[in-house]
Parts: sequence; C-alpha cells; structure tokens
Amino acid sequence: MEEPIYIIGHKNPDSDAICSAIGYAAFKKALGFNNYIPARCGNSNARINTILDYFKVPLPIFINDVSPIVADIMIPIEKVKKINLYGTCAETLKIIDEHNVRAVPVVDSHNHIEGIISVFSLGEYFIPKAVDLYRMRKITTTVNAIIASLNATPLHLHKENVLEEFYVRVAAMSEESFGKFSRKEDLSPEKSVVVVGDRKEIQKKAIVQKVKLLVIAGNWPVDPDIVELAKEKQVNLIVSQHDSATTAWIIYSAVPVKFLLQKDVPCFEPDEKLAKVKRKITHTPAPIFLVSDKSNHLLGVFSTTDILKPLNKRIILIDHNELAQAVDGAAEVQILEIIDHHRLGNPPTQTPIRFINEPVGSTSTIIANMFQMHKLQPSPQIAGILIGGIITDTLNLHGPTTTPMDRHILSWLSNIAQVDPNEFAKNIFTSGSVILTSSPTDVIQSDSKVYTEGSFHYSVSQVEELSFDNFWKSVDTLLQALENFRTQNNLNFSFLLVTNINTQNSLFAIQGDQDITDLIGFQQINKHPIFDLPGIVSRKKQLIPYITSILKQLEPSS
Repeated sequence: MEEPIYIIGHKNPDSDAICSAIGYAAFKKALGFNNYIPARCGNSNARINTILDYFKVPLPIFINDVSPIVADIMIPIEKVKKINLYGTCAETLKIIDEHNVRAVPVVDSHNHIEGIISVFSLGEYFIPKAVDLYRMRKITTTVNAIIASLNATPLHLHKENVLEEFYVRVAAMSEESFGKFSRKEDLSPEKSVVVVGDRKEIQKKAIVQKVKLLVIAGNWPVDPDIVELAKEKQVNLIVSQHDSATTAWIIYSAVPVKFLLQKDVPCFEPDEKLAKVKRKITHTPAPIFLVSDKSNHLLGVFSTTDILKPLNKRIILIDHNELAQAVDGAAEVQILEIIDHHRLGNPPTQTPIRFINEPVGSTSTIIANMFQMHKLQPSPQIAGILIGGIITDTLNLHGPTTTPMDRHILSWLSNIAQVDPNEFAKNIFTSGSVILTSSPTDVIQSDSKVYTEGSFHYSVSQVEELSFDNFWKSVDTLLQALENFRTQNNLNFSFLLVTNINTQNSLFAIQGDQDITDLIGFQQINKHPIFDLPGIVSRKKQLIPYITSILKQLEPSS
C-alpha cells in the first residue's frame, strides 16, 4: 500500500481550507491516485460543519504535527527478529547471518524488553581472553539446547531440560588417558559433555563414568549395547551429523543469551521526534535502539542508519504558502505541492515542486478549475463542498477578492450540485455566531494567521457576523483574549477583524504597541483600540497590504 500524502490547510482553518483539501483529494482520486488524504491542523467551526453536514461529507482527519518521529523510521515489531532469554547463541547467530543485522532484541514471554544480544557480545564470548583454559570450554545450558543447536538425534535423554554448567571435552586421546578425569569438581564426569567419534571403548568408558552428555560426532551408527548402557546409567546420548571439531564449537554456541545479555540499551517511544532522538544518540554507540511503549513492550527497532535514510513523509500545503501558518513540522518533511491564492511567503524546498498561486477569491475555485481543465466533473457532493469554500471566502461573490473566474466556477458547480448558491449562503452565514458559540480564546484562534513583516511578527484573526451586536456585548473579554494570544505567541501585535456580512463593513481591534495604533488612518471608536473600517472585508486583499504599509513606517531606519 502506498504511503499517504496529506493535503493540509493552514492552522485554525477556515471553510476554504477544509473544502479545498477535500476537493483536491477528490481530484487526485479522479486521476487514479488513492493515497491523497484531506487533513486539517485545527478545529472545525459552525460554518464548516454546516457545509460538510449538508453534503454528508466527514470532517478531514486531524493532524497537529507532521514532524518526523521514531515510528516513521523504525522497523515495526511484526518484522523484527527477536529472541527470548533462553534462546541460544546459535539461534542468534542464525538470525544475524540470515537477516544481516548486528544485534537482536531479547524479550520475555510477554514481549517485555530484557536487552539485546549483539555481534560484539558474541565475539567476546567466542574469543575469550586465554587466561583460564578451563573457562574457554565452560558452558551453561541444557541438553535440549545442545540438541537443538546441533540438530542432533537423541538416543537417550535424562533430565534434558535442566540448566547446568558443563565443560566440553573432545575425546581425541587414548582410552587410558581418557579415564584420567581431573578430580576438580568442575571437571568431574557428571559435569562433562564428551564429544567422540566411532571409538566404542571410549563411548563405554564415558557412559560408565556417568558423564552428563555423550555426543557421537560424524553421524556414526551407535551400537545397541551402547544405547542400552546409556539408559542403564542414565546418561544423555545423542548423535551429531558434524565432525568432532564442528560439533564442539556448536555445543559452545548452545548457551542461552541471558548470560551474554546487554541490558543498558537505549529505548525510545514511537512518538518521540527524530530531531530530539538524534541529539540523544549522538554519543551512544549502540548497534540498535529499541522502541517501546510505556509498559516496556517491544514495538520496534531502529539503527543510526535508519535515521539517516530519506523519509517518505509527504504533504501538500493548500490555501496557504507560509510555514508560520503551516502544520507543525512542515519544514522537516517533503512538501510536494502548494496550491494557494494568497500573497507569496513560500518556504524554501529541497527540490522543485508544483506551485500554483492564482489571484482568485478562493482556493476552492482553483481546485474546481483543475477538474474543468482535465475535462473531469466532480461528484455532486464534491461540487457542493467546493461551492461552500467559494461562498465563504468571497462572501458569496460580494467580497473584493471576487474574480470572473470565481463567478464562472460557482455557476458551473451549482449546476452539478443542484444547489442555489444564494440559499446555501444564507444557511452558511446564519449557522451560528462564532462570538456567541465560542469562548473568547476560541474566537481569536478560530481563524487566526501569523505573519512576518521585516522585524515584526503579528497575527490577524477574522470573524464574520451578521451584525456587530454580539461583538460589542463581548468587547472587553475579546480584547483581553487578543492580548493573551499576543503575549503567549510572543508577537509584536495582534489584530482582530470583525466583518459584518450584511453591511460589508468591519471593525478592527488592535493589541500591541501604541505606535501602530497612532498610525491607523481610520476613525477610532470611543477609547477602545478599535477602528471602523467601512468597505473593508478582506483580510488578504485589503487589510494585510494596509498593515504592511504601516509596519514599514515603524521599521528602524538603517
């Protein structure tokens, strides 16, 4: 399945951002691409809900951050080769060889992380320092583990699942020499694993002396009387298909990994941001890093190499082109396309991308025009959704940003959706006062955009009402919420544009330095930092250029 590509509008999305994202995903699907997903990085509002509910289209999924995280680069648990505490070095070596990995996670029966076993710890085990000759042939394991490692044929077993400490001996000496066991406790017959070929007399002697395990190497046939003697003396007897030297080495690999375990392994949660993880592991030379949940269950693994691989996380920015307004983390992933109708503030990209910026009243107009250009027709549902985006962004074609293209597209879509734009506009704009149905904080944040002009950082929020009555009833709390938003976001200024849809006028509230208030050329209302803006309804085409001109006057002269 192809990785999803998310189509995301700006923070605090308006109707056009939501409608154009849904429309563009439908356009891509009409072209045969099914992995384009409409998304949003902010809450819905009454008008968005009215549009979507009318055409029974669900709200796009919420994504508040697209920053690369551990889950984006980890190998998921379904693909991880792991081993339990009592798995052997032989099993681990097989995993390392077959899957070309440097370490294997070790877990218990409930998938809780115990640590890792790596090629480095295995190397130290198989090539120990030659300070103790006995140490070099000591193993702690079970007879069954030895059988599994050798893929041996058992002829008689006795207490084969008991974990014990053994010493491995290859019976390459004479029968007389073989009988001279050291009486040190750790080299006694009952703690010995003896590897021998087809030398029947040594086989008998080993069994009589009650060695722990007798291994017949070379796949030699074993006489029935040897088997019977092993049963009588309760000696474990197995046959290995390998030669004596290979058999001895494989027995040495039958040790459970719990004795070689590296426990101090860095663990990360799947939602940790890669930027933070990179800093943490800079000086951590671990062969692999484990990913776990809060209960220490293994979820996946990753290595330093995985972090350096290019990410396949891709997004499309729609109805904006400035990173300050984009979903968090947008600068860290691949931006494939930008489709917008606002001023340019486009982010730098590593490779050429598709960038469409049309001077029309709505991004939904651009999307509908794409359908026309490709001789495609949207479904009535999608046509209706795009109508909603155009109506809200152009104030039903009465706003100053309205173009002939918006009028043409709205007429075309209305025929497809069988919707009267004027009646639909009434439904949208009477769907509820944002000021009455939202907290003052939500009013400021519901449709707020942050801009940078020279050395100034500022925000502009906009709400559209059927009159100014609700605004004046809440003016004090709204001004306080506007100031709170400014200080919390470390902005020089924060503005609120309250637009009267019926009269096509606006009120303009300001919080910030008095310098900018003094430069406003419109009539101030009472003693509030609020101005009357007759004929101003567009944030994009009318207000932002005006604010820009004022801020240029405040820039310190060089």
